[in-house]
Formats: sequence, C-alpha cells, structure tokens
Amino acid sequence: MNKLIRSLHHVTATVTDAQQDLDFYTGLLGQRLVKKTVNFDNHHVYHFYYGNEAGTPGTIMTTFPYEGRGVRVGTKGAGQITVTSFSVPAAALDFWRKRFADRGQAFEDELSGFGESIIRFSDPSGLELRLVGSARDERVPWVLPDIGADRAIRGIHGVTLLVRDPAHTIAVLTDLLDGAVIGTSGGTTRVGINGDAPGQIVEVTLATNESAAVNGLGTVHHVAFAIGNGEQQLEIRDQITRRGLHVTEVMDRQYFTSIYFREPNGVLFEVATVPPGFTADEDLRDLGTALKLPSWEEPNRAAIEAGLPVVTY
Repeated sequence: MNKLIRSLHHVTATVTDAQQDLDFYTGLLGQRLVKKTVNFDNHHVYHFYYGNEAGTPGTIMTTFPYEGRGVRVGTKGAGQITVTSFSVPAAALDFWRKRFADRGQAFEDELSGFGESIIRFSDPSGLELRLVGSARDERVPWVLPDIGADRAIRGIHGVTLLVRDPAHTIAVLTDLLDGAVIGTSGGTTRVGINGDAPGQIVEVTLATNESAAVNGLGTVHHVAFAIGNGEQQLEIRDQITRRGLHVTEVMDRQYFTSIYFREPNGVLFEVATVPPGFTADEDLRDLGTALKLPSWEEPNRAAIEAGLPVVTY
C-alpha cells in the first residue's frame, strides 16, 4: 500500500497574551510569522502560524492567544500532547544556551533517551518545549541577522504524547498514519511517521500517576499530520471510519483542508493537506505582514480588527 502520510504538518496550542507569544516565537526563537489570521471558529482571537520562510509542513507551530476570552488555564496530563520539540543543529546548542541565558530564559539540559542532547524550556504561556540537537536535518531554516543558518531552528522535531495505554495510540500511528516504531527508552516509544527524520517523530509516553489532561491556556490542542492532497485525505478518512473512530467532515482551513479525530487515548489528531499553502493569499515575501481573513469573514473585517489586540513584531 502506498504511504499517504508524509510527516508532521503542524502543532497547535492555546496560549495567553498575543504580543508575548509573537515576541517569544519570532524574537527569541527566530521563527517567521508566516500567517496572521483569526481562529475560524472564533474570529475574536488571532491565529498565528510560525515556521520557515514558506511555512513548509513540518516546520509549523500555530497558536491561539485566548487571554481575556474566558478560557481557563489548562492542566497538562494524560491524554494530551505534553511536549513540542524543535530541531536545531547539534553544534548550535551552545549558541542557544547562551542566547537563553542572555535573555533571561530559564532552561535545563537533558538527554532525549534516543542519543540526542536537548534543551528543555517553557514559553510564556507554560507550554513545555525542547530544542533537540540533530546532525541530519536538511530542512532550510528561516534566519535572522542574529541567528545564522548554522544555528537556526529547522522546524518541528516531534511531539510527545502522554497516554495511559500506549499500545492503542501506537497502533493508530502505525496502522493508519504510516508510522513505524524506531526506538524505545524507559516508558517512551518513538514512532517515525513515514521515516525517522526530524519532523517525522511522535513519542508516546506511558502515563503513570498523572491526572487527566484538561484543555485550556498553556496546553497543546492538537497535532496535524501532512497528506498530499484532498483525494488522499478522503481515502484516509475512510480508513479512520472503518477503524471505528469518529472523524469530522473535511474542513476548509484556507491554507489546507483538514479532518480531525481522537485516537483511543483522547489525543486530538488532524490530517491536513499540503496544498494550497500559505502563499494562497500573500506573496512569499509578504507572508505574515497583514491580517488575512477567509472570504466569508471579509464583510466583518472592520469589527474583527477593532476587537483584536494591537500587536507589533
């Protein structure tokens, strides 16, 4: 059977303050803001997309800044993505340690359990993040004057899922999402999605005494997997349905189409198409410079802009 899933597509989290979020991901981490739009389910809230120059699938972190909108602080726990990891050149970890120390960003050094050195830290909303040193990530990064290509983040390395029954999650990853087990360490199983390179990694960790997760501020909402086109998306949707899992209809997200389902331990998965991409409504050089709205929201632009906080970046 031909493999349908290519890699990870993006990770989406619920965060607090919009300006702090922009400052952290574009300023400290040096990511490009590739799209500034709104949550299509709540146009009073921004939706920021961060990634490399074009927002290539597998490089994208997206956030919903919900502070002041009545959303509670979330609880990290079982049935949730608890860690998002970014890939950097292994030789660049000292650069990032110094950058974090100079800017007052707390961090800890760790080993991944799979032969990599990592830096663990948190964003302003409390999301748990890691920089994973890799010598084999060939993706072209977004660079800044103070973060050269030999040091910059390449994209998402992977995500860590905390679940009570890892076997069921691993079965979905391997049977439906073109994954294969590529390693185990302690209570964590590493699954490679259609390969084992950075951007294709899902780690499944056994929950022991952790309480059940509660979505909210400072938690990851879902992880998306990349698929080539809409026809393939319908094919995998049929496979998900045949497995007895509930899956949504195809949803238009403007820059890709999406389906969503929860794997047996409750983690929300999305399957998102690669096309049309973020240049659908902006030139490559202009990505992220203007508030972009879907066509059905354009009549409400004045009210939407008036209700969103003013941000600079």
